[in-house]
Amino acid sequence: MGCVCCKCSRKAPSSWSDGGKKIKGKKDRNAAADELLEVVPIPSHNFKLECAVLTRRGYYPDTPNKENQDCFCIKTSVQGNPNVHFFGVFDGHGHAGKQCSEFVQNRLVELLCNDDTLVEDPVNAFNVAFSTTNTELHENPDIDDSMSGTTAITVLVIGDKLYVANVGDSRAVIAVKKDDHGHVVAQDLSQDQTPFRNDECERVKECGARVLSVDQVEGVKDPSVQSWGDEENAGSDPPRLWMRNAMYPGTAFTRSVGDSIAEKIGVVAVPEVSVVQLTANNPSFVLASDGVFEFLSSQAVVDMVDRYMDPRSACAAVAAESYKLWLEHENRTDDITIIVVHVNGLLNSGVTNGDEEGGSSGVEPTDVTPPRSERFRSVGSNFSQALHFHQALLTNDKKPRLEPPR
Repeated sequence: MGCVCCKCSRKAPSSWSDGGKKIKGKKDRNAAADELLEVVPIPSHNFKLECAVLTRRGYYPDTPNKENQDCFCIKTSVQGNPNVHFFGVFDGHGHAGKQCSEFVQNRLVELLCNDDTLVEDPVNAFNVAFSTTNTELHENPDIDDSMSGTTAITVLVIGDKLYVANVGDSRAVIAVKKDDHGHVVAQDLSQDQTPFRNDECERVKECGARVLSVDQVEGVKDPSVQSWGDEENAGSDPPRLWMRNAMYPGTAFTRSVGDSIAEKIGVVAVPEVSVVQLTANNPSFVLASDGVFEFLSSQAVVDMVDRYMDPRSACAAVAAESYKLWLEHENRTDDITIIVVHVNGLLNSGVTNGDEEGGSSGVEPTDVTPPRSERFRSVGSNFSQALHFHQALLTNDKKPRLEPPR
């Protein structure tokens, strides 16, 4: 395949149902052109990756012509090396979100591919590529990134190791087999960078951000209460970042690429990078935009993926369930993009010491993010989402309230 980069699709995902067993999925009649399948051999360790991707535009009844601001990239044989492969999902937000996500997708991959140190020092290569891409996006005269940007979740496969670089609140998850019965457990490969994390919340406050939910900004709730529960149970009013004396930008994440205004209050493009050793106990891994994880836990996603032998069917199942849950809770959906990668034929890892970079179990990714230093050169706003699912549902007569751009 070489490189596949795609943006949006035209058809809705198929419904998801299963009988509890692994299903030999066929390509769905509703699959779009960007729902593709690729088998990628890793000759250095004699196994294969079988990957598929699906992206769906969200349903926005108030803005029916809003385009899909998600995009993705799958690049195999990076630098001509059959053991090096790149996967990435980019979730744009703001008025120029689509332009931002496409620019970052293209430029980030280009920089990584042209970095001679990529294989020997992928962590540094990621940091340099993100920093350069962010600077170039700020300087691009054709893209206004003052209130627009993109998140990025990326995985670089080098032999039997995964290098995961994350900026924002998209997510990568790996499946871990825990017993002989085939039960799998989800292990997050990235941490969502949002104000729910105490470390991220304190970091942006030190940079001058006010952290408040919309209800707090509007005076409905006490702004002095700096506790919002956890991300899984916070509902539809998460903590957001605001300028000291202004009602913007309202980002619900703490890192992104772009967002030059939010960068002034600590929304940076510095990736958190982790390393994971693949083993025979890792049947699959997933990258997806936050549209997937808004109402689905990492475990729910891994469970669905594990039921399907064909990663295309797994993508369709997760996307369909995500849409269904969005429309049960709200009158819109987010853009949804998911890459599913099955790991086939890996009999053992290259680890000689069980404690090396995550251990022989393939779980517990090792964080190799550089020490906190210059975290001021980047951008973010949790205003991605631009989607259109069938003209299905609900008109909502709720009283208008302050809504940051999504």
